[in-house]
Amino acid sequence: MQADSIEQLVADAGTNNFDRRDLLKRAAALGLSFPAAVALFTGARPLSAFAQDATPEGGTPVGATNPLGVDPAAPLDVVIFKGGFGDNYAINVNENLWPIQFPDSKITYQGIQRLGEQLQPRFVAGNPPDVIDNSGAGNLDNAALVADGQLADLADLMAAQSWDTADTAFADTLVPGTQDSGVFDGKQLLLNWALTVEGLWFSQSLMTKNGWEYPKTWAEFLTLCETIKATGIAPFATTGVYPQYILGFVFNQMVYKNSPAAAIAIDNLEDNAWKSPSVKLAAEALNELGAKGYMLPGWEGLTHTESQAEWLQGKAVFLPCGTWLENEMKGLVPDDFEMTVMPIPSLEGDELPFEAIIATAGEPFIVPSAAANVQGGKEWLRLLFSVEGGRFFAEDTKSLSVVKGSGDGLDLGTAFASTQAAITAAGENTFPEASFGSWYADLQEEAKNQLGAMVQQQISVDDFMSSVQEAADAVRDDDSVVKYTRTK
Repeated sequence: MQADSIEQLVADAGTNNFDRRDLLKRAAALGLSFPAAVALFTGARPLSAFAQDATPEGGTPVGATNPLGVDPAAPLDVVIFKGGFGDNYAINVNENLWPIQFPDSKITYQGIQRLGEQLQPRFVAGNPPDVIDNSGAGNLDNAALVADGQLADLADLMAAQSWDTADTAFADTLVPGTQDSGVFDGKQLLLNWALTVEGLWFSQSLMTKNGWEYPKTWAEFLTLCETIKATGIAPFATTGVYPQYILGFVFNQMVYKNSPAAAIAIDNLEDNAWKSPSVKLAAEALNELGAKGYMLPGWEGLTHTESQAEWLQGKAVFLPCGTWLENEMKGLVPDDFEMTVMPIPSLEGDELPFEAIIATAGEPFIVPSAAANVQGGKEWLRLLFSVEGGRFFAEDTKSLSVVKGSGDGLDLGTAFASTQAAITAAGENTFPEASFGSWYADLQEEAKNQLGAMVQQQISVDDFMSSVQEAADAVRDDDSVVKYTRTK
């Protein structure tokens, strides 16, 4: 094959089908910088060349490369929750994908935490960012934003041509069901990015070394905890500063596996939903962890990353979390740790099998309706939610995205492999996170705090159930709160 030349690159870039990543690699081999390569390609194929005789109001070309009618020169304001997944995947879009599309468009970018505190004033002032990853502790209240009409309808994005999957609409490139939680009154207002498994994590090498097998029932789990405790290692570690970890990853999974109807009743604010037999069973099980001294000493004052660091140092065996865990602790994971995830052990009378596990989509992205560049925000998401964007995310974080096929063929270690194995083992018995936490912020706050207090032995199981039920009733009876329902 003849060696590349700049002329050949220009010719290839001028065809209707080309691989952007391949062209950039070839440009680099010729000594071209990234900006020079982008300028070369966009010069060879100006955006107007893709207009396909469709020009919306304002004169911005619309076509295969610009199906959402983005102003090529308009600036873009991107804000990302920089948490367990980091933000390299967003920076990849900013630096390696967006400039191919819009070399004259400047991106203003922030990777931050506690988005609510920092962004709420911008919403009030009417100048929110163009696209936001609204995740993490202290995030914006998505339900409130929906109720106030502050989120853009993403219908045109869902119908647009995929960035890098030929002849396929954007919506059809995403794993089925992953975007259901972002639909409100028939409108797609949020897009979930990360395909997450949530369960109990442990070091397989530590388990093997001690001859321990992961238990399938809670009774067996407690027996193993007693054995572990006798060795001087804490059986269980989690964060007391953010008790939503044990609420979301353990309690909610326990309740759903025991009775899906009971979990759905909680989300739907049904009478005495927090006093059901399934809630009592799950609460009593978790209460035993504190009562029997199975928690890591001092867990009450640890943040999530602090408890995870203690766990990685071998001070505890089990830890509840989601599949962002490995990336969040990058650089601290021992080489021989063999990080592994499994479902929560079964309670007596569970309706779903042991293998059932929370496998859901998270990291919700939003485009504010009052943003200065709404169409640009949607286009940024079209680039991120591509096979190329999803594969970068998988390779960088060792986690799956919702983009079909973006993780195929990757060998990324035991955490990634155990996540895929857990999804496969569960089969049809995967289920989503509870919805009440995202729908009703006050109820989530009360539930997590009361559960934390119960495990710390500050209140009884009955006190926990009564307090949270009272909070749920308050939400139900508050006419100013928009109510939502789920069926499955």
